[in-house]
Amino acid sequence: MNTMETTLRSQEIFNGKILHMFHDEVILPDGGTALREIVRHPGGVCVAALDGEGNLYFVRQFRYPYGEEVLELPAGKLEKGMTPLENGKRELLEETGAEGYSYISLGQMYPSPGYTDEIIHLYACRVARVGESRPDEDEFINVEKIPLDRAVEMVLNNQLPDAKTQITVLKTKLLLDSGKI
Repeated sequence: MNTMETTLRSQEIFNGKILHMFHDEVILPDGGTALREIVRHPGGVCVAALDGEGNLYFVRQFRYPYGEEVLELPAGKLEKGMTPLENGKRELLEETGAEGYSYISLGQMYPSPGYTDEIIHLYACRVARVGESRPDEDEFINVEKIPLDRAVEMVLNNQLPDAKTQITVLKTKLLLDSGKI
C-alpha cells in the first residue's frame, strides 16, 4: 500500500533562530486531505567519547523545556558549512575539552518523526587528550565521567532519559563488546 503524502500548501508560521514551524495541507494516499504541523530543524550530533579507563564523558546542564538538569552525552546542532563529523568534534571539544580520535559513525536517529525533520548523527570515539572546555556563552555545563557499563545500567534504569544519549550509549557498548571499537 502506498503511504506517501503530497504537500498541497505550506505556510511558515514561525521563523526562529533554530526552529522553523510550518502549517501544511497534504493529500493523503486515499485522495483525502489533512493538516500537518512541521518543525524544521538543522539537525544535530551526539558523541560518545571513551577514555582509556572505559569512561564516557557526559555533560550535565539545565534543559529549560523540562525544567531540570539533564545528564547527556556531548551534543549540539549542526552548523552550516561543516560536516556532521566536524560538528561532533567541535561539540566534544567545546563542551568537555576532550579531543577524540578513531571516530566511527553510529548512524542517525530521528528523535520525533511525527512533527520534526531533525536528524541526529551519532558517533563514538576514543579520547586522545583533555583540556579546558569552552562552552557557548549561554551554556552552563558540568562535565562528568561515567564508566560505560554504569552508563548502560543508567539507561536501563531510566536515569538517562535523553533519547540520543540512550541510543549512543547502547550502540557504543554493543560495538565495543563485539571488538568494532
